[in-house]
Amino acid sequence: MGKPRHGLQLVLTLLFGLWFPCCLTQTTPPNRANLAPTPSSSPQTERLKVRLAGYPRKHNEGRIELFYKGEWGTICDDDFSTANANVLCRQLGFVSATGWTHSAKYGKGQGKIWLDNVLCNGGEKSIESCKSRGWGNSDCTHDEDAGVVCKDERIPGFVDSNVIDTQVDESKVEEVRLRPVVVTAKKKLPITEGVVEVKHKDGWAQICDLGWTIKNTRVVCGMLGFPHERKVNKNFYKLYLERQKNFFLIHSVDCTGTEVHIAACTMEFSKPNATWPCTGGMPAVVSCMPGPLFMQNSSLKKKIKVSNNVRLKGGARLGEGRVEVLKDSEWGTVCDDRWNLQSASVVCRELGFGSAKEALTGARMGQGMGPIHINEVKCLGNEKSIWSCPFKNITSEDCKHVEDAAVRCNTPYMGFENSVRPNLSTTMSHFIPAEILN
Repeated sequence: MGKPRHGLQLVLTLLFGLWFPCCLTQTTPPNRANLAPTPSSSPQTERLKVRLAGYPRKHNEGRIELFYKGEWGTICDDDFSTANANVLCRQLGFVSATGWTHSAKYGKGQGKIWLDNVLCNGGEKSIESCKSRGWGNSDCTHDEDAGVVCKDERIPGFVDSNVIDTQVDESKVEEVRLRPVVVTAKKKLPITEGVVEVKHKDGWAQICDLGWTIKNTRVVCGMLGFPHERKVNKNFYKLYLERQKNFFLIHSVDCTGTEVHIAACTMEFSKPNATWPCTGGMPAVVSCMPGPLFMQNSSLKKKIKVSNNVRLKGGARLGEGRVEVLKDSEWGTVCDDRWNLQSASVVCRELGFGSAKEALTGARMGQGMGPIHINEVKCLGNEKSIWSCPFKNITSEDCKHVEDAAVRCNTPYMGFENSVRPNLSTTMSHFIPAEILN
């Protein structure tokens, strides 16, 4: 009985010896077979953020960007497919994809290229579940950024807003404020003049005014909710600021004047070891002109005119709503084709607000009624009115009211930002908050 048992053990040992190396070779398959579902370091409860970016584009198309490890990045177009596009479009709230794009059709992204060689079956709930080379593992450049074109039909109940937002690197400049110097100005809202300061760690820092231009001032004022800028008496501030201890975080700023955030301007940060980073200069000071709704001076209110052929409707708060324009004595909407922050900012400023905080598409402020007057608005950002911008006259085949454009404008801090107003038109004659009148 001993010999048969010994023989059986010998046979099993030989079989195991043949089987085990075979398994080892199968654990490292070559090339595409080596792709695996993309692991996520995020908790299971945190959904991967996906957005459409780039220009020019409609609200249902664009360069794909993913938010991972606190940073937005793109997807390489290698091995991209309609199945991938379907998964991404559903994550964005659309029912499906009608196509995809390669070679950075919507412009080159910035930062990381998060995914490469993505292979989806098409039924996955998230791009994370598709096979790929892994997060951050790519041999591509941003010339190969992938994009998608989604069917312009929303998934019922999908709540994420469809927004073309600022998309600037706000990690450079987290927050901006005006610090008033004159005692009487400190007691009045809104604060329209003062030293420009940027949030830095647990405090505030200044910007050196060497090379500072009126275009820089225009961008800062727009961010803070003011449509216009004014010249400032630098000599008055120089005497005061020479006696103050200043910390210059930013050495120089160069804006074109059409940016919606100072972080989008060209900046040079002060070097940590610089003994005096602003030789020959002083902290930047700006003065802004508020719109009529936010003016304390009643005589000035009458002099400042705002548009009477553009209005906002359907917004819950002051400075937001569906854009409507008056043509041939009839109010109508604006189609969201090519709608962007520059065009939205022109609307905001002509209505007495600052630059646009968000340009909204897909009738996010409700669908209008009546005609759709204009389409494919292409403002540069420095026009006085949306009517001064290039646009196309609408035809019945071009747009529907599900494509009505809307805006959220920057408004000055007045101490009542959380109050919700009635659903009224944001025309200057129809709504003046009691807080301002008092």
